[in-house]
Amino acid sequence: MTVREPAPSDEALALRAQQGERQAFDLLIGRHKDLLYRLVRRYVGDGDEAYDILQDALISVWEGLHRFDTGRPFVAWARVIALNKCRDFSRRRQFRRLVHGAFALEPAPVPPLSASEQVDMQFTAAQQDLRLRRLAEAIAALPVLYKEPFVLTTSGGLTQMEAASVLRTTTKAIEMRLRRARASLAQTLGPAPEG
Repeated sequence: MTVREPAPSDEALALRAQQGERQAFDLLIGRHKDLLYRLVRRYVGDGDEAYDILQDALISVWEGLHRFDTGRPFVAWARVIALNKCRDFSRRRQFRRLVHGAFALEPAPVPPLSASEQVDMQFTAAQQDLRLRRLAEAIAALPVLYKEPFVLTTSGGLTQMEAASVLRTTTKAIEMRLRRARASLAQTLGPAPEG
């Protein structure tokens, strides 16, 4: 029986990638691409925009790999880069909206469900899609102060302590911001339909 070698750690792959080994970088990104996409998708609220931002983030990861400290977790470093790309995207979108009046860049708001729609609601795929779209829009519309910790902990899989480290604040501040984010989402989305 042959003994299989354990998969190399993220940090070992990052070290090899720093030395120019493209295959090591591809393996490393392959491990974390879905997680990073979910983080970006939740932040911006649009799948196509999220894909473009993720590609930009991955290019920055590759170009900045020489600055990565292999004594630290790679995925945390990559999350910070993705989060910064999301912030850049939000600033550009806000600037375009202000200067050019580009309201078309924002998805059209979904009107709240009427009372008869709520009574007749069944759990169909189309209705679930609508609820998910409303949730994505509501998350994307959160103020940055609340959106970042919410996205990092729900989609990014970070603990509150890890999110505090990424955002350079305290765990208590993250806890408060998450509470306010959830309250804002609950107010925006209304009560969950019964089923």
